[in-house]
Amino acid sequence: ASMSGDTGVIHVVEKEEDLNWVLADGPHPPYMVLLDGNLFNRRVMLQLKGTSRVSGLAVAAAKPSPPQGFSPGLQCPNDGFGVYSEDYGPQFAHCNTTVWNPVGSGLSYEDFHFPIFLLEDANETQVIKQCYQDHNVPRDGSGPEYPLCAMQLFSHMHAVTSTVTCMRRSSLQSTFSINPEVVCDPLLDYNVWSTLQPINSSGKVDPQKEVIIVATRIDSHSFFWNIAPGAESAVSSFVTHLAAAEALHKAPDVHLLRRNVMFTFFQGETFDYIGSSRMVYDMEKDKFPLRLDNIHSFVELNQVALRSNSTLWMHTDPVSRTNASVEAQVRSLLDILSNSSVGANVSLQEVGYSQPLPPSSFQRFLRARHIPGVVLTDHRTAFQNRYYQSMYDTPQNIRLQYPQGLSPEETLEYVTDAAKSLAEVATVVARALYRLAGGANATSAIRADPKTVTRMLYGFLIKMNNSWFQSIIKPDIKGILGDVPQHYVAVSSPVNTTYLVQYVLANLTGTVVNLTKEECLNPEKPAGGEQEMYEYAWVQGSLDPNSTSRVPYCVRSTVHLSKALSPAFELRQWGSTEYSTWTESRWKDIRARIFLVASRELEIITLVVGVAVLVFSLLATYFINAKADVLFSIPQDPGAVAY
Repeated sequence: ASMSGDTGVIHVVEKEEDLNWVLADGPHPPYMVLLDGNLFNRRVMLQLKGTSRVSGLAVAAAKPSPPQGFSPGLQCPNDGFGVYSEDYGPQFAHCNTTVWNPVGSGLSYEDFHFPIFLLEDANETQVIKQCYQDHNVPRDGSGPEYPLCAMQLFSHMHAVTSTVTCMRRSSLQSTFSINPEVVCDPLLDYNVWSTLQPINSSGKVDPQKEVIIVATRIDSHSFFWNIAPGAESAVSSFVTHLAAAEALHKAPDVHLLRRNVMFTFFQGETFDYIGSSRMVYDMEKDKFPLRLDNIHSFVELNQVALRSNSTLWMHTDPVSRTNASVEAQVRSLLDILSNSSVGANVSLQEVGYSQPLPPSSFQRFLRARHIPGVVLTDHRTAFQNRYYQSMYDTPQNIRLQYPQGLSPEETLEYVTDAAKSLAEVATVVARALYRLAGGANATSAIRADPKTVTRMLYGFLIKMNNSWFQSIIKPDIKGILGDVPQHYVAVSSPVNTTYLVQYVLANLTGTVVNLTKEECLNPEKPAGGEQEMYEYAWVQGSLDPNSTSRVPYCVRSTVHLSKALSPAFELRQWGSTEYSTWTESRWKDIRARIFLVASRELEIITLVVGVAVLVFSLLATYFINAKADVLFSIPQDPGAVAY
């Protein structure tokens, strides 16, 4: 948007025929279009982009979600930043074999010259429609009469052109200006990771120690800023991951396993693998406790909530499997996963050699070295998710349903079918990890808790500000618990999702220790040499049943944070094609207003009359000032009267 905002006469577009008025017939351009959500697609948007008769767009969210699907992302997500290229599996590069997101329109990657706002509140939409109906509806094919209802959108972005340009300008400002005006910021946050057996977070793991990495992404995206529900694209997988971590930690002999397990939650993966590329970079540069050599195998949970016939697909990399050693390890990994599903309501099937890996964090690790690994998804080829990276990837998309009439507390505890389904997947993953780590005992006792899963689904998809989340976080960050969950990575870190994944993981896998608040906040004193092995958190605790106060306690866990900032910004390679270079523009404010505008003729008449009054006022002031001695003279004193 321009610095002063963009203004236009409102026109409601509820069917494609209504576009003709905006694009050609309407006599009062530019128009501010109120677009029905079902028409928010590439074909319509490119028509609006190709005309100068449109000054802005307000999209009314479609309810229910468009049945044909809607994804503003690319058909080949993160293309060019995964493992496949001209040098590695060229037959798989650029989704030549499999188009993963066939409904992807690429709208998020188009450059529009006008502001685009989303209207989620039906009442706001109705107010605008009412103003349009009262003033702007065409009469008998001719234009409406003034005054007309208009809208002004403010969303001026300071950054211009590209990351290279805006970062260069910000850098120059920071170098030469006392008060630098930064125009854009890199997308950044933190990855969350923990280990089954504690390791020294500031040291280095023994080169001989093997570690299994379990990974998932925790961020999502949509066309609109700060609206990223990500139910299927992110939440279903990281909730399953968290449940599997809890189930594995409860196994009695985990401290005896010969291999360690690292639970990893990557941030910024939607934007060309920010989190995973940074972790690989840190491992290569010896800035992380693990090295790539320590990785025994890699298991990634991708989209897992929309399984058909309870089938979970195991994707592997056909290129690295041409190596006999990797093939043997991958085969062992697949067999363990398949055997772990026996008796569970999950059927694991292999995809086969002819298909590459779907978009996944594992691809960034494969770029560095051949690691045996598998990516678990609910789709064999194209995504089951018809709303990938969109505002419609909501709880309804993964069939998360609650009975009518439940209180918030009852809803939090109600075990849904979606929770039971994901708990089954978590159980299979936890049992497989136990076997991979060298566990020899029966795995029937390792089982994910559907109650934990249902709480997490409610918290991450329905309402973050709930009693369970309140009880497991630190008192000083309770402000992060907003009502509407969203999982965009952003530029100020850590974001709500990162904090909550961190504390949920600590709650599910950590131990309550008998320390005072002072000891918990300064753990080096009571813990001796263990402070590098564990993290300590003084959390709020649950409400005391007999009062309004809480019962806080200290949690000890192996949960850590590591930076999720693309290496491109540390290397100052802002045009890199190796690493993500996404930035977010800065802005002053985002707002909108509607008002009535008069006709151009009336505006001109008003201006002319105003100028005339001004000129008359100036002339009157001049003449009054010139004759002031006459008009405002003081009469002479007649002197004393004599009698």
